[in-house]
Parts: sequence; C-alpha cells; structure tokens
Amino acid sequence: VAKRLVTKLYADDKVDLVVGTTSSAAALAILPVAQEFKKLLIVEPAVADSITGAHWNRYIFRTGRNSGQDAIANALAVAKPGVQIATIAQDYAFGRDGVAAYKAAVEKAGAKVVHEEYAPVQATDFTAPIQRILGALKDKPGEKYVFVIWAGKGGPFPQLVASRLDKYGITLTGGGNVLDVLKAMKALGLEGMVGGLYYYYEIPKNPVNDWLVREHQKRFGSPPDFFTAGGFAAAMAVVTGVQKAKSTDTEKLIAAMEGMDFQTPKGTMTFRKEDHQALQAMYAFRMTAKPDVAWLVPVLTRELSPTETAPPIQNKR
Repeated sequence: VAKRLVTKLYADDKVDLVVGTTSSAAALAILPVAQEFKKLLIVEPAVADSITGAHWNRYIFRTGRNSGQDAIANALAVAKPGVQIATIAQDYAFGRDGVAAYKAAVEKAGAKVVHEEYAPVQATDFTAPIQRILGALKDKPGEKYVFVIWAGKGGPFPQLVASRLDKYGITLTGGGNVLDVLKAMKALGLEGMVGGLYYYYEIPKNPVNDWLVREHQKRFGSPPDFFTAGGFAAAMAVVTGVQKAKSTDTEKLIAAMEGMDFQTPKGTMTFRKEDHQALQAMYAFRMTAKPDVAWLVPVLTRELSPTETAPPIQNKR
C-alpha cells in the first residue's frame, strides 16, 4: 500500500519530496521508489537500521533515530562487564535490526546477550518465550536484565511483570515510548525500569522544544508526544534544506542537506554525509511514578551526545 501511494505522489502529483513512514516494513518498500523517480524521501519515524544501511540509496535522508542509536542509548544505560541480558522483540525488521544493534552495543561495553526471543508482531501469549528467558537467566550471577523491543500496543510487559523477574534478580530494561504506553507501564508498576530514550517533552532544554511544548499544550491541551517531536524535526529539516538549497531540485537539495545541521526539539541534528542518518542526542532514563501524572515519567539520568550514540555506517556507498 505504501509503495502504491508513494508512487502516485511522485508520478501523478509531481511532489518534490515525501516524508514517511510509520513502519519500517513500509519504509523499506518505498526506498526503491524514491530512487526510481530520483526524488527525496525523508524517513520519519521508521527505525530499522537497513533503511540507512543495506537498503539505502542517495535519495534517502532520515531524521528519525535508527535501531543503532536506540541500541547504543539502551546499552549505555545498563551495559558493563559482568552484566547478562536476554532480549525479546517483534519478529520483523524493527525487532531483529534492533536486537542485532543492541547486541553489538552491549557486547562492545563488556556485557553479554545470553538469549534472544522473537515473537509474532500481533502476539498476545508470551508464556513460552518468558519461560525460556527465565531458564537462560535465573541461575546466572551478577546483574541481569530483560531488554524489550516492542512497537505499538500490547507486548510482553504484563506477562513479564507477572512472572516476578525480581525474584530471580532480573530487571526490565527498554526504550521510552508514547504517552499511552507510559500510562500502561504505570498501571503495570514498571517504576524503576531503566533504558535509553528518543524523546520526552520535559527533557530537552532548548528554545525549539520550549516553543513546541507551549504551542502543543495551547492548541491540543496536551504535551507533545514521542512521535510529535519527530514529525516536527522532519519539517524543520525540510524547511532548512529548501532554504539552504534555494530550490526544491533534487540534486541541489542533496548537496545542501549532506552534512547539514538543523534545529529540532531535541537540539541540533546533523545529516551524516555518508548515509544521511541524522545524528542526535539520546537520553538515559529511570522510570518514576508521580502521583499527579497519569503515566510513568522517564527521568533523565544522563544525556547521551550525538557523537556517543552515532551508529556504525552500514551502507555500501
């Protein structure tokens, strides 16, 4: 569906560039369409590493973070020598790329991934994977974590909590999420969970984020969510690129945007010249329950710089 819609945008509507999509699977399907029409595709918020890796082409720029940045941020939050980790993720590009990147990052930091589980995207019963995870971790010495990569609603959190991981000295770790998921995490009692985060509206301190939070609250009666900041960053990249190129011509845009710095709610991002991946700050956090807030609040423990979280260059340019 994504491929058909984007083909129509380039072919019939004669657009100069497209921004999208929400799914890594859909994004991977439309990368060749941008190349075929020699028009830009700004990828936001699809995360799979292969978008700016094995399946990348020169017409692709990504403002969204990739699995490598997620992985490095999550690794820096918990990984050190002696730490042992099991992972559970959705069985498609987002989950598998995420675990691969996470495993590389934690092992670089001296920790070890001792077990991996992949469940169907729409899975509802995680009994068997959790039993295998417990079997792999429960008798291990030292610090132990279960790292969860899950997009959308549902997922293994309720059953992981019910399995009483703490009885075996195991702690949950994972990335941040949208406010609805943070509400569900509060209901589940996930206070104390640690990990790496892409965005939470109270964390970045800069004029762009101040404006976004203030305006979003005024217009919609709520703070900007996880993906709102990404859409805003993509828009700022497009505007900055067009202003710098003084054109919407594809080649002029590519020349202007390679290596380009642009402002976002997360501060300055930079499109890396080699793969057009936006380098950006990430945030290590600990989940905290506040009585007057309906969701768990990811409290900053350390800001991770764009340099610290820069993912490996994976394309074959």
